[in-house]
Amino acid sequence: MTTNALVPSSLCREAEDKREATRKLGYVARAATIFRVDRLTVFPDPDGAGKWDGGFVETVLRYAATPPYLRKAVWDRRDELECVGVLPPLRVATRTGSGSDDSGSLRQGIVTEVGPDGRVRVNCGLQHPISLPVPDDRNLREGERVTVRVSSRRPVRAKLTDEPPAGFQVDRADLDTALARSNVGITIAASRHGQPLTSGRIGQLIGTIDGAGGDLTVVFGAPERGLPAILGVDAESAGSATVAELAAADDTEDGTGDAVTGSRPDGTRFDLWLNTVPNQGSEVVRTEEAMFATLAPLTLTE
Repeated sequence: MTTNALVPSSLCREAEDKREATRKLGYVARAATIFRVDRLTVFPDPDGAGKWDGGFVETVLRYAATPPYLRKAVWDRRDELECVGVLPPLRVATRTGSGSDDSGSLRQGIVTEVGPDGRVRVNCGLQHPISLPVPDDRNLREGERVTVRVSSRRPVRAKLTDEPPAGFQVDRADLDTALARSNVGITIAASRHGQPLTSGRIGQLIGTIDGAGGDLTVVFGAPERGLPAILGVDAESAGSATVAELAAADDTEDGTGDAVTGSRPDGTRFDLWLNTVPNQGSEVVRTEEAMFATLAPLTLTE
């Protein structure tokens, strides 16, 4: 099961300075961490661009997603990272164990040296870089990021693995490319113009997501510039498909969930436009606030 979140390059457009923009991105990273987002994609919104463009947004989010013990090795001094001291700690939970130092946990590492004997030295946040054998089917280079499974710290016992580490990865792609990936699953546009999410509908929606394999992709807009404006679609028709129609379309499938696209209100991109703050008390729900409000109910289990 994969959870993807897509945010626009314009999500910091209302920030008055770099410090405020960085702090805002820290809350985006916190939401992605708390709700176990696997991939956080920044998609372009050139018409809504302010002082902080997609390059700034992607760089700060990549920095935030980098484990603290690797940041010095991975990142040099960059203008985009001038205010990263205001980022909140993510405290990413490992996939096994309750803390980053537990036996059997997965850790991100960076290759610091490639030896001639089929071994590499990897900095994965232990006291010293560790020497590990490279599997025959892999070719590693200096500076490459890897995942290490640490089964013992004293003495150190670890191995390279293909398993994804805890936390989320960050990339930048246009919306159509991101939505064409194989693991997008049910695609939801978070918008005040979407169908309101109610207590009676949440169970039906969760069942539909599970029935489509559990993969989920949620797309968010920017402050004062929602998805209809970003995508150039009619706001009134965006919320025409209901949760019930989505579930009915999914029931006709063989489990792949592909034909739910027939009910997409904008004709191409999303299975459902959804309003997860139907009685909002503020005229504007910021992107980071929408992420908390939307991912919380959508990641519930039956």
